[in-house]
Amino acid sequence: MYKRILIATDGSPLSQKAVESGLSLAGLTGASVVALKVVPRYPRSYFEGGLPVDAADIKRIEKQWADAAQELVDKVKVQGTDEGVTVKTVVAKSDLVAEAVIAAAKKHKCDLIVMASHGRKGIKRLLLGSETQHVLTHSHIPVLVLR
Repeated sequence: MYKRILIATDGSPLSQKAVESGLSLAGLTGASVVALKVVPRYPRSYFEGGLPVDAADIKRIEKQWADAAQELVDKVKVQGTDEGVTVKTVVAKSDLVAEAVIAAAKKHKCDLIVMASHGRKGIKRLLLGSETQHVLTHSHIPVLVLR
């Protein structure tokens, strides 16, 4: 059925449920897993009148974010290993989360994307957007959404 499943996580409790479900599905189908965490780049605005941040500080902050993301996907790998599932960890740096998820799935030849949705409605969805909705509408790979 599935050979390689991409599980996108952000570390939230809801996302953890998607990780658990994705790993269970991988175990049932004999698939391997790509655990993905997308890390944003440090926002750089030159026109808002804010204090400029030193380039070294930006590098340090981005490294902290990347290290935390790696720690998160490493936990997924341990969890998968405990369940007998092979897990590859990937940390992607991008401000465009949905595009990074789709690109990672394509790059790693995944045949399913598993991710969580917070189920926002109305004005919250309009203001906050939905990375899951974007993945659903733009991915050519099947997407399993867990709420």
